[in-house]
Amino acid sequence: MALTRSLNKGGITPSLLQLGLDLLLQTQPHSQSLRRLSSSARNDGSDLQKPCEFLGSWTPPSDPRVAQANLERLRRAYGKQVRQLRKEYAHEVEMLRVEKQMKDDARREAVRIASEERKKAKAAAAQTRAAEREAFLEEFRQTLMKERAEKLEYWRKKEKLNQEKKAEKRELLRKQSSVWVSDHNLESRILEAIVVTTPL
Repeated sequence: MALTRSLNKGGITPSLLQLGLDLLLQTQPHSQSLRRLSSSARNDGSDLQKPCEFLGSWTPPSDPRVAQANLERLRRAYGKQVRQLRKEYAHEVEMLRVEKQMKDDARREAVRIASEERKKAKAAAAQTRAAEREAFLEEFRQTLMKERAEKLEYWRKKEKLNQEKKAEKRELLRKQSSVWVSDHNLESRILEAIVVTTPL
C-alpha cells in the first residue's frame, strides 16, 4: 500500500500500475514479490467510475525494449489524459465558484432591494403622517382664526351698540337741556311765574 501511495503521488494511478505489473509479469519470470505487489495493487480499494481505456489494450511484444517503449508511450498518453481530466476538473470547480458567486450576488441584491423597499415604505409612511399632521394644524389654525373673527365681530357689534346707546342718551339729554333755565335767568323766570299766572 505504501508503494501504491508513493506511485500515486508521482502521477501513476492504480490502473497504470496494474498495466505495468502485467507487462512485467509477461516479459520477466514470475516471482513471489511481483505477485504480492500485483495483488496489493488489485486490492487497493480504489473506486473507479468507469474502466480505464488502457486496461486490456496491451499486446505483449517479444522484444523487451519494444515493450518498454510501448509502456512509455502508454504512460505519456495516460499522463495527457490525467492532465486533461485535471483541466476539466479545474474548469468545473471554477464554474461552481462562479455559480456560487452569482447566487451570493443575487441574494445580496435581493436583500438590498428589500432594504430599499422597506426604507421607501418608511419614508412614505413618515410623509403621510407629516401631511396629516400639517393638515390637522392647518385646520386648527383656521378654526382659531374663525373663532377670533367671530369674537372680533361680536365685539364690534357690541361696541357699536354701546356707541349708539350713548349717542341716544346724549341726544335725549340735549333735548331735555334745551328747556332748562340758565342760572342768570332763573330769578326772572321765577318772578314771571308768580306775577303771570296761568288760568285754570
